[in-house]
Amino acid sequence: MTRIGITGHREIPEAALSAVRSGIRAELRGRAATTRALSSLAAGADQLFAEFALESGIQLTAVIPGMDYETHLGDDAVRAAYHRLLKCCAERVQLPHERTHEEAYYAAGRYIVDHADRMIAVWDGAPSRGLGGTADIVDYAHLTGVPVTVLWSPGVRRA
Repeated sequence: MTRIGITGHREIPEAALSAVRSGIRAELRGRAATTRALSSLAAGADQLFAEFALESGIQLTAVIPGMDYETHLGDDAVRAAYHRLLKCCAERVQLPHERTHEEAYYAAGRYIVDHADRMIAVWDGAPSRGLGGTADIVDYAHLTGVPVTVLWSPGVRRA
């Protein structure tokens, strides 16, 4: 079984969305019987990846950061999508409580890398805006030898 993890931005600019969507679909195509997807189900890249994994018939594992996660997910629509996706998961991993939200995000990202055979990063290439951001998780994957496929549109930056 191949385990594919996701890390990525919560906000994906419209100019990058088409490339990200087609990239995720291409990475997951034809893998239903042999793949498990790992996601924290956050807004943006995580939820998009989870949706496409489920559409592809891939089993989904939710990795929940050790904090009051739901209150920090975003608006009502993001929380509703989180609950809907969580109900569809084959497995749920609740991580131990961390001292800060950033430490909880970083721990969740490291858990996904540690349990993945490869990673998909929806990333503009910019440094993280806080501990546990996409760049930190990509760096951790590189340090541990987990291959990373970056999906983005060249020249597009987040606001």
